[in-house]
Amino acid sequence: MSPRTIPLTDPLHAWLLEYSLREEPVQSRLRAATAALGDAAGMQIAPEQGQFMALLVELTGATRILEIGTFTGYSALACALALPLGGRLVACDVSEEWTAIGRRYWEEAGVAGRIDLRLGPALATLDRLIDQGETGRFDMAFIDADKSSTDAYYERCLTLLRPGGLVLVDNMFRGGDVADPTVTDAGTAAMRAFAAKLHADSRVSLSVVPIGDGLALARKRG
Repeated sequence: MSPRTIPLTDPLHAWLLEYSLREEPVQSRLRAATAALGDAAGMQIAPEQGQFMALLVELTGATRILEIGTFTGYSALACALALPLGGRLVACDVSEEWTAIGRRYWEEAGVAGRIDLRLGPALATLDRLIDQGETGRFDMAFIDADKSSTDAYYERCLTLLRPGGLVLVDNMFRGGDVADPTVTDAGTAAMRAFAAKLHADSRVSLSVVPIGDGLALARKRG
């Protein structure tokens, strides 16, 4: 037992990966390809977070998922692999370059048919889905895009989710910067404000999990 989450040291993280991570070879290859991109690779989620998200797909019985921010497609791949036959993931991103990497591995994994990639501003894509009558028809949403728009993405995802649906919001910790008052960049300020709003939002049940860079789980109440 422990009264607080213990620090995840490098040796403990290595142990976690050795005895917990069940990663398909195609996922490992996609991670390696992303790591080769250099500094941009920092936008990749941790593999243990991808596995946790896949478990949530199974636990919730999700068949329709929204993803806001796809990068090179690792999170989309992890979730798509966990979807049942006929499941669908709508992936929103603005980069043809980054998502083209993901597409190759989605094809290799045999899940490209489950992923509907929509290139363009995510808010426009989400608004279009709402206009098309998709309100309340999604089971799960993952938000991992520009931090200044997180609140706007969240509101639209809540609209599109069914009661009991789950919103996941990444980078709640901003590398620890949210707890450092001397850090005042726009992205960190936006995440502080969003965290305060989420904490007070009675429309959802909430837990912020210390995995990766901090992952918020908000379940839409009926």
